[in-house]
Amino acid sequence: MAVTKLFFNTRLKKLMILATIAGGIIALRLVDIQVLRHNSYLQMAERNRTQIIYQTAPRGRVFTADGVAVASNAPSFSMYYLGAMQDTEYLTKLATDVAPRLKIPQEDLLNTLIKGARSGKATLLAENLSTKSTVALQELQFYYPGVYLVEETKRSYPFGGFASHLLGYLGSMDDREWRKRDAKLGYRLNSKIGKNGIEKKFETDLKGTDGGVYLEVDYRGRVKSIIEDKKWGAGSDVYLTLNFAVQQAAEEGLRNSLTGRGAAVALDPRTGAVLALASAPAYDPNIFVQYSDEENPAQSKKINEYNLAVQGIYPPASTFKIITGAAALESGIIDTKHKINCPGHYNSGPRVFKCWGTHGPVDFFDGMSNSCDVYFYVVASQIGAAAIERVQRMFMFGRPTGIDLPGEKAGNLYGPTRRARNKTYWFVGDTLNLSIGQGELLVTPLKLAQFAAAVASRGNVYRPYYVEKIVSNQTGKVKEIGHPEILQHADLKPETYDTLFKALKYTVDTGTARRVKIKGLNVYGKTGTAQNPHGADHGWFLAFAGREGEEPSIALAVFVEFGEGGSSAAGPVARKMLEAYFNPPPLPTQTRARLAADYNELFVTGDENAAI
Repeated sequence: MAVTKLFFNTRLKKLMILATIAGGIIALRLVDIQVLRHNSYLQMAERNRTQIIYQTAPRGRVFTADGVAVASNAPSFSMYYLGAMQDTEYLTKLATDVAPRLKIPQEDLLNTLIKGARSGKATLLAENLSTKSTVALQELQFYYPGVYLVEETKRSYPFGGFASHLLGYLGSMDDREWRKRDAKLGYRLNSKIGKNGIEKKFETDLKGTDGGVYLEVDYRGRVKSIIEDKKWGAGSDVYLTLNFAVQQAAEEGLRNSLTGRGAAVALDPRTGAVLALASAPAYDPNIFVQYSDEENPAQSKKINEYNLAVQGIYPPASTFKIITGAAALESGIIDTKHKINCPGHYNSGPRVFKCWGTHGPVDFFDGMSNSCDVYFYVVASQIGAAAIERVQRMFMFGRPTGIDLPGEKAGNLYGPTRRARNKTYWFVGDTLNLSIGQGELLVTPLKLAQFAAAVASRGNVYRPYYVEKIVSNQTGKVKEIGHPEILQHADLKPETYDTLFKALKYTVDTGTARRVKIKGLNVYGKTGTAQNPHGADHGWFLAFAGREGEEPSIALAVFVEFGEGGSSAAGPVARKMLEAYFNPPPLPTQTRARLAADYNELFVTGDENAAI
């Protein structure tokens, strides 16, 4: 009896110890849940209780300097089914009414509805729907409980291919890109992001803060009710330095040129601000953001992203005679009134170099005005190639312009110093080719525009910039981006610039650049026809201009690939750009003054053509 009692007491003690330990573990677990990690578990529980239908925020708009929105947003809708009704007759009727409007096969939509109804979860039926189709779908919401339309936006480019190589385009984010992005910015695997140009460079600024519809769900994930409709925050707006009329004139001029291929760049010679930057052929970035429920013409998304304005390198041809002329004036050897006879060719000894015409006796101004090769052959032989190379370096030839665009080509400096460094010989023929902008000398259209602007400003070589500021739509904060920056000063004598201005004005008034002579303006210009061993010659036109009594306010370079002649091919484009700048046509109605700062207006009007 005593043994049994002892055994019983021992077991009781062990059970009490085990119970105490278990109670302690439970108590510690409760402290962990209720105190130590209370917030973490609360968030987990909340996530299990809610489901989010994300609402993509409008991207920031892109404006030209004169207030035209060239990248904006249009209304877009996504359609969800939130119901748990599994009545086959009801779902079949819903699919029959909705499928034609969504441009989805009825059988496919019905299968989606049945799966969604069985799961009880919010099911996406269609996305990126146009306003046109959703007018009828909004009515169906009253007849079919569980149908829900989410208002969103899609990117819109109101003027098609306008500045397409500068603006860029959007594309879907892939898994590799998603891993690179900061999760705090709210990117999802199906997010649209900038793939090129401004859309890519300023992606973080342009992207807004997504909103969403928060749904209450049960433990199985089935929708019970809508908790909150959280509003999105629009992205920041980007303000460019582009002049709408000049950019449009450049693009139309290139498109209607002899070949439809080329580039045109215009700069403000007082600041370096880009007024126009066009590359042809362009592309329409709208092909990447088309509505899913509309029939669109078959368009290849294999676009030409090559920006000829900053990546194409070609000999500057006779536009370079400005450099040769400047070197001659700086040398003090050349008398501008002294005439040199042009019989149509120049005998250098080992080779005869031809001129494009037979000009007879010409002085400095006639030589520039008529673009006489023989005159510049003789001048170059007298002053030497080193003098030409020195002035070439003063205007930063052979170096990038410094514009903040990817893939810019530097071109190629051509001169005896470079040859000496490479331990190769310099020949007489090299000097003659250099004098008229041929040979190994290469420039981009942007570089030639920078040079034109530097001459117009009497020596200031500015870094080109194309974005002025970024303005937040959520805080109103302004972030200044672009500003004038002088990279180098071409320190020529004042009388050298005076003579160059006079010669280039004479070229416009009486010579090869007559196509840009405009009443009431002081226009200075130079043509060029670049020899091309692979086909037809290329056409160049360089110009700068100002109103009478004012300093030049625009400088430009136009290049037409295979255009055959600078005056005939590039001249009309240059004229259109100058006319657009000094006598601009009325701006489109879609300007900053018309666009409401409140993005809600888009959905109030329901007008998808009133892009925001």
